[in-house]
Amino acid sequence: MSSASIKKIIPCKKNQLIQMVLDIEKYPEFVPWCLNGKVHSRRESNDLVEIKADLKVGKRIINETYTSLVLYYKEKDKILVTNIDGPLTHLKNEWKFKEINNSTQLDFNIDFELKNNLLNIIMKRYFDFGLNKIADAFEKRALELYK
Repeated sequence: MSSASIKKIIPCKKNQLIQMVLDIEKYPEFVPWCLNGKVHSRRESNDLVEIKADLKVGKRIINETYTSLVLYYKEKDKILVTNIDGPLTHLKNEWKFKEINNSTQLDFNIDFELKNNLLNIIMKRYFDFGLNKIADAFEKRALELYK
């Protein structure tokens, strides 16, 4: 299994960053290796937003689509993502948001395992690089949209 965490200050308000993370269909515009994002359902209550969505990730002809459940807990400023279907045997990622002086401290943790052992080996080798590249993409997007 691969796991990692990253902590980063993103130059936008907490609610802006949360909305950016929840706007899954926009990921192909700025998230590296994300080829398509499709929301199947979205339900909202007082404290919870529940989204079922597909992400198609990869490069050119090597790509996979996985379905995930995204739960945004409004009062805790936390998003949890787990896999429902696709090439993953396990996925859990957690986004925590804390506003600090008109910026947002993002704590991101991910833990996952792919069904394909060869891809697992490749992902473990490049995982930290990829995670940093994705975090940088969210920071760059925040600068484009909110500064």
